[in-house]
Parts: sequence; structure tokens; C-alpha cells
Amino acid sequence: MQLFIMRHGEAQNFIGQGTLDDSQRALTSAGKKEAQTMADWFEQNQISSKQVFVSPYVRAQQTCSIVTATMQTLITTLDFITPSGNAKQVHDYIDGVCSDSALDLAQQNLLIVSHMPLVSYLVAELTQSENAPIFATAGIAQINYDVQTMKGELVAMISPSDFN
Repeated sequence: MQLFIMRHGEAQNFIGQGTLDDSQRALTSAGKKEAQTMADWFEQNQISSKQVFVSPYVRAQQTCSIVTATMQTLITTLDFITPSGNAKQVHDYIDGVCSDSALDLAQQNLLIVSHMPLVSYLVAELTQSENAPIFATAGIAQINYDVQTMKGELVAMISPSDFN
């Protein structure tokens, strides 16, 4: 299975959004462009995901909407994949979903749209590495994931700046 772990695009700062509620921070125009760049990358590489897990935070929801606009996918909002989420819990959830024969994700792609630092910790957790990569906004980590051994290998880190 191919896992794509994505950080949301650039979000407004607290002053720009007018509230101190982090979950309500929306994408900036630059963040929308970043998400579209990565949507174009998915499309150009003919990568689609039948299943997407996304954070409930506004900026992640917006990024997910842009990236999946041309995909036929099932989008599931998970309240535990927020910035302070637990990478081990997400790993266990992925393994549980993969073991569910009804979804058969083992032969498909899975996209997860979330936040720093969770995305970094999740890559380290899934690849059993002590090195947690730093993600650019709208950056994506591609992981070859073996559902039998429940671990993966980091294949690539892609970011919008790769296409400028």
C-alpha cells in the first residue's frame, strides 16, 4: 500500500484570522495555491486515493477539499489527527483499518491530511525511524507500507517548492 502523509497548506496567523482558536485557522491564498500544486502533482502522476483521513481543523479540511477535488474518494474526518495527536494511535488505527477486509486498503493508496508535528512523528512511527522529517506546508511524505509487517519505508518527500 502507498501511504501519502500530507501537511495542510499555509494557514492564517492568529492576528489574520481574528480568533485565538487554532482549529479555525483557514488557508491563506498562498496555502490554497500550495494545495492546488500538490493536487496537480497527484493528477499528473495518476495517483488517486480511495480513502482519505483528514483532521477536523479548517485548514486541513480546506487542503483536503482542494487535493481530492478530482478524486473519487471516501473522506473520513478523524478527531485524533490534530497537531497534538498521537502517532502511535494513528498507526494502530491504520493497521486496524487495513485488517478490515471490507475496505481492502492493502492494494490501494491512503492519504492522510493533518498537521505538524503529528505528520513528522507519524512518518517516524510508520517507518520505525528515529528521524522525524520536517514538512513544508502542503508537503507530502510517500511511504511504501507493508500491511503484513505493519511498517513502511519512506520513498519520497515532495513539496510545492519542488515545482517552482
